Amino acid sequence: MEQISSWLKHQFSNPQVVFLSAALVILFVIVVYAGDMLAPVLAGIVIAYLLDGIIKRLAVLRLPRSLLVWIVFLAFMLFLVLVVFGLLPTLYSQLTQVIAQIPSMLSTGQAALMTLPERYPDLFSQAQVQELIGSLRTDLTLAGQNLVTSSLSGAASIITLLIYVILLPILIFFFLKDKERIMAWLKDVLPSDNQLAITVWRDVDRQIGNYIRGKFWEILIVWSASFMAFNLLGLQFSMLLSVLVGISVLIPYIGAAVVTVPVVIIAYFQWGWTGDFAWLVGTYLVIQALDGNLLVPLLFSEVVNIHPVAIIVAVLFFGGLFGVWGVFFAIPLATLVQAIMLAWPKAPDAEKTAQS
Repeated sequence: MEQISSWLKHQFSNPQVVFLSAALVILFVIVVYAGDMLAPVLAGIVIAYLLDGIIKRLAVLRLPRSLLVWIVFLAFMLFLVLVVFGLLPTLYSQLTQVIAQIPSMLSTGQAALMTLPERYPDLFSQAQVQELIGSLRTDLTLAGQNLVTSSLSGAASIITLLIYVILLPILIFFFLKDKERIMAWLKDVLPSDNQLAITVWRDVDRQIGNYIRGKFWEILIVWSASFMAFNLLGLQFSMLLSVLVGISVLIPYIGAAVVTVPVVIIAYFQWGWTGDFAWLVGTYLVIQALDGNLLVPLLFSEVVNIHPVAIIVAVLFFGGLFGVWGVFFAIPLATLVQAIMLAWPKAPDAEKTAQS
């Protein structure tokens, strides 16, 4: 106990440690208690990170930054319009078709399950299959009720969407245009003895910027490759499924495992146990393997390597704290924790041991 007290006294006698700790506590409180209200701001910061990287790359053209900001911002708005008016209607149409086919899929699945006791009498009994079918029906009924409940809040969702549509582009533009002014203002209002916080911020800023830009390109590449493969093989709802595969890369390991389920289920109900089904599943697994073993190392070569176990723990921990946002930003948050651990002042004994 005395050693812990001595360690705390030594650490928090350092003003830089006190400031960093206070800043982290304040940031945590803001995200937990005001995260929903500040969601447009957080989303704007993420997208501004992405676009700022493009602006830095275009700096080789030696154009004024203000002009580059306008060019990149207008290109982003054009991309957003194409997504809203070109992609979303297709996704909505295919999602509606999937929902319409669920009853026939359930009937086919029930018929297939009822044959299990005849084929494998030692493994399955009639009572077990009936119990499984009843459980599936109960789960699907609850899912339908939840869908109806969520649809009843459609007005609130539309209002929220309008707020995003209006506020988000404005926030992104000013984050890009006034980046230097914002950073200068933060430097003026913060205490002068903040070198530890600046060290952590520089490392996190570089890592998170690389991560966000890398994830954007990974989503586009995986989505495009999946769509071309699914469309070439004739899989139904290829656009919807390829978008799900692309978005799944936001959640390391877990996302790929979850999105495999709808891809395999729809392929099975379309083809059954045929060669087409095998080709589809094999192609999908090749895409996942190339993403994990080739694309990710290329895109994230500048990001600090974090052990897969640490990533999974981060997904579970931050997902439990912040919900969906915590799952999406598990790796950046884990990077923040790692940067703090690396920059945190070492105890005198540890320094002497390191020097010896």
